[in-house]
Amino acid sequence: MINLFNRMDKVEFLRKSNEASDYIEKLKLLENKASGDIKSKIEKEIKICTWGMLGEKNIAFELRNSGIPMYVLHDVNIEIEDLTAQIDYIVVTRKLNFIIECKNLIGDIEIDNNGNFLRKYTFKGKQIKEGIYSPITQNQRHLEVLKKVKKSSNNSNIISRMAIDKFFDQYHKSIVVLSNPKTILNAKYAKKDVKDKVIRADQLNAYIKNKMSESKEASSNDKELLERAERFLKLHNQSKSSFEKRYQEFASAVGVDYAQNFGIDNITKDTSINKSANSAYLSNSGYNNFFDNAVEENLNDIEPKQELENKTIDIDKLRAELKEMRLKTSRKENIKPYFIFNDKQMDDLIDKYPKSKEALVKVSGFGEKKAEKYGEEILSILAKFDCN
Repeated sequence: MINLFNRMDKVEFLRKSNEASDYIEKLKLLENKASGDIKSKIEKEIKICTWGMLGEKNIAFELRNSGIPMYVLHDVNIEIEDLTAQIDYIVVTRKLNFIIECKNLIGDIEIDNNGNFLRKYTFKGKQIKEGIYSPITQNQRHLEVLKKVKKSSNNSNIISRMAIDKFFDQYHKSIVVLSNPKTILNAKYAKKDVKDKVIRADQLNAYIKNKMSESKEASSNDKELLERAERFLKLHNQSKSSFEKRYQEFASAVGVDYAQNFGIDNITKDTSINKSANSAYLSNSGYNNFFDNAVEENLNDIEPKQELENKTIDIDKLRAELKEMRLKTSRKENIKPYFIFNDKQMDDLIDKYPKSKEALVKVSGFGEKKAEKYGEEILSILAKFDCN
């Protein structure tokens, strides 16, 4: 039933983030002072971040033009204990909350009947097909962390915690959005529940409208809608920016003092983000040319994870042993394996190859508590494979 007193009839960005663009600008300044291998790594980081930022602006453009009353929160960092999640977009509508993971990938994506993700692309005239880490699993982890944080914030209210356990999945919908306009998604062999969680950017608004239409939940009024969105906003941990941590590592490697005021966060209700999203997308030919040029380059320059695939067979054995340790530990503690570390964090672990707990803390996803808890076993595994 339509509430005639509701006046909220537009898309409002309750939180916009300039973190990526500010981070890129700071990296460019740092690049001018760098040399050798670290300069190449900074150049690569700039490419990766520019790539991701273009994809997220594409999604912002789609949401802005949805015609659906909603609040949008961009780049939300949440943390509880040793668990962290960086959510690309939280979209709060009158009925449902959508947790969006943006993937700006080169090539076409195929999902098989086991839910495995395969990427196909052409490089130097050759067709390449490779498996990639499931973005559905990645976003599910975000939902698990979000659920745990929401339960923790209702610590004194057992009824609220029980309600979250019972209704969380009903109100929170996970979506993986492929934001490269040239990507073709082939999910004909995927199971229905997997198909339902992966879409192209140009399908996003229709998807949200369809889910809202199917939902039998009562619609929130203006006040309730804003209150729900602001509760998400309060969960954001401003001090836990992954960009800040990465910049600190690069600055340290270059020998530059780390700036105390990193200045990358901007929380506002100002809808000026809509203008930047529009202007980014209006230059559509430039957007597509970016992908064209990227495909012509060596993909190792764009995705550092590829470097790992080209190392010796010992890397495969190392991965297997780390995964075995992760599985055994998760069963022992009765938790999800990715709570210990996910595949992306494992790649960073192998790339940085820490030799102490202090160095382990610098690996993505490892705080002091996690390093202390699992560090000894992880470091002993790494030491077995260390050829230096």
